Amino acid sequence: MLKGIPQILSPELLKTLCEMGHSDTLVIADGNFPAESMGKNAKVIRCDGHGVPELLEAILKVFPLDGYVDKAVNLMEVMPGDSVETPIWDIYKKIVADYDDRGESTVGNIERFAFYEEAKKAYLIIATSEKALYANVLLQKGVVVE
Repeated sequence: MLKGIPQILSPELLKTLCEMGHSDTLVIADGNFPAESMGKNAKVIRCDGHGVPELLEAILKVFPLDGYVDKAVNLMEVMPGDSVETPIWDIYKKIVADYDDRGESTVGNIERFAFYEEAKKAYLIIATSEKALYANVLLQKGVVVE
């Protein structure tokens, strides 16, 4: 065991986060996301039994967001005509604001199929048991500045 590391971050997940370099991306995927088919060229780590917010918070404790892009965090847009509510996005924005000085202004939206294309290029996809719809989030890694 280590001090100061959120217990939800497994050794495999910590190792993979550490391997990622500047501008690499990861997706924290909800339970409906096709993680395995989208992640054919990525590492896919399963975090069954966990939701996206708790993983997002734990990851942002150790993972710097890219400061060279306007939107280092992106959410999957709701499809036109779909009446799904997305209150989980407010939770994400609060979490991001707790860990990035830009606050929720660094959170953007990507059209659903464009999000899938970005996910196919991700270094890592984390599959969760999140039940909320449109609860996928894409993070772009930055650099640690001390």
